[in-house]
Amino acid sequence: MSVGFALAAPAAAHVSAQSAAVDAYTLTTGRLVGSAAALVALAGVVIGGLALARSAGRIGTGNGKRGAIVSLVAGLTGVVIGTLNLAVADGGPGTGNGVVGGALGLVLGLIAAVLGRLALARSNRIAAPSGRLTA
Repeated sequence: MSVGFALAAPAAAHVSAQSAAVDAYTLTTGRLVGSAAALVALAGVVIGGLALARSAGRIGTGNGKRGAIVSLVAGLTGVVIGTLNLAVADGGPGTGNGVVGGALGLVLGLIAAVLGRLALARSNRIAAPSGRLTA
């Protein structure tokens, strides 16, 4: 009889150590971090798109270099935070671990980094001298 209780004790301890069910609208730490990663990366996408349009001469003045750098930094920040959030999450979507926000931050961060890099390359190409001498 004592063998049955000895084997049941670790199982009971494991069940009590699991996290409780999380409501769909509860703001947990994981969801907050995942949402922050997604919002930073989304800001990077918007700024990168504007910097790319500015470097093409479609809007505003300037070459879009500052916006390109901000987009790169925001995109890489979103990628890092989103990846870390996905790495520490111990469940799937709907568990309150911020998996969806982390994945969104990862994807949008990559897009922001690419847009920022394109805008930076275009702004450097525009700012470079053409090689012709004018008198």
